[in-house]
Amino acid sequence: MQALVLGAEGPAVEEREPPRPDDEAVIRLSVGGVCATDLELCRGYMGFRGVLGHEFVGVVEASPDPRWIGRRVVGEINAACGRCATCRAGRPTHCPRRTVLGIQGRDGAFAERFTLPVRNLHAVPDGVMDEAAVFVEPLAAALRILDQVHVRPTDRVVVLGLGRLGQLCARVLALTGAQVTGVARSAAKRALLPAGIDAVAANDADGLPPADLVVDTTGAASGLALATARVRPGGTLVLKTTVHEAEAVQPTGWVIDEITVVGSRCGPFAPALRLLASGAVDPTPLITARYALADGLDALERAGEPGSLKVLLRP
Repeated sequence: MQALVLGAEGPAVEEREPPRPDDEAVIRLSVGGVCATDLELCRGYMGFRGVLGHEFVGVVEASPDPRWIGRRVVGEINAACGRCATCRAGRPTHCPRRTVLGIQGRDGAFAERFTLPVRNLHAVPDGVMDEAAVFVEPLAAALRILDQVHVRPTDRVVVLGLGRLGQLCARVLALTGAQVTGVARSAAKRALLPAGIDAVAANDADGLPPADLVVDTTGAASGLALATARVRPGGTLVLKTTVHEAEAVQPTGWVIDEITVVGSRCGPFAPALRLLASGAVDPTPLITARYALADGLDALERAGEPGSLKVLLRP
C-alpha cells in the first residue's frame, strides 16, 4: 500500500505492507486532512518517525468487534492504555503510556490502511459528507474550550489567528451567543468568517476593548503577547497552540491582572459530529486544495504556503 512517511531524510511517499488485523480495527482511508502539526513534525517536532496524519475519515475493513466492519468512521487520536491511574481517573488523553496517531509512537492515517483501537472510533452520520467529517478532530479541539471555560452570551471573545484551528474556534464560540472577534493579518482569512463574527486586522487589534476571553491560535510569540495585552483583568487566556521561544512567556501580567491561563488540546468527538450533522458548523469553505496520496509531498508543500488552510488527501 502507499503511505506518506516521515523518515530521517524527511517525508516521502513509500510502498509499505498493509497492517495485519490484530486487536485493533483496520481502517481504509477515504479522506485525510493535513494539519499544522503534520508540518511541525516534518520540521523535527516530537522527533516522530513513521506514517504521518491524524485527521481522517475511513471505512472499517476488519475489527475485533464485527459490528464496526463496513462503517464509516472518524477516530480519536490518543490511544490510551486504559489501565493506569490517569486512565482510571477518566483522563485518557493524558495517559503517560499513550500513543498518538501519526504523532507519537503510532503510524498515522496518511496510508491506504491503518489501525486504531475500536474504543477510539466514532461512526459518521449518514448526512455528513467525508469532506466535512474530516474536520471532526480539529472541530473537537475547538469544542474543548467550552469543556474548560464557561462562556456567557454576554462575554466579549477574541480569537487570535484565523488559520485552520482559529476559524473553527471562532465558529464554535459564536454558538454561545458571545460577541466573537477574529483577528488575522490575512484579509482573505478574515473574509472566510461567517456572518455574526467580527473581523479585525492584526495591525488594528490594539484598538480592541479588553476581552473576557482571548483564544490564541497563532503559535507565535507576538500572538501570545497580543493575547496577554487584550484580555481584561480577571479574564481568561486559552492557549490552543504552543510557543517555543522562551522569552515569549511573560507571566508577570498574568499574576498582576489575575488572568486564568488555560492550556487546551484534544476535545470531544460526539458533539463535533452533532454540529456537522445539524449544519450548525460548516467547515468545507476552509478547504484549500485536494491531492492524491501519491502526491503527498505536493500536499504538504501546499499546506505550508501562506494563505493555505485545509489541504485534503485521498488514496
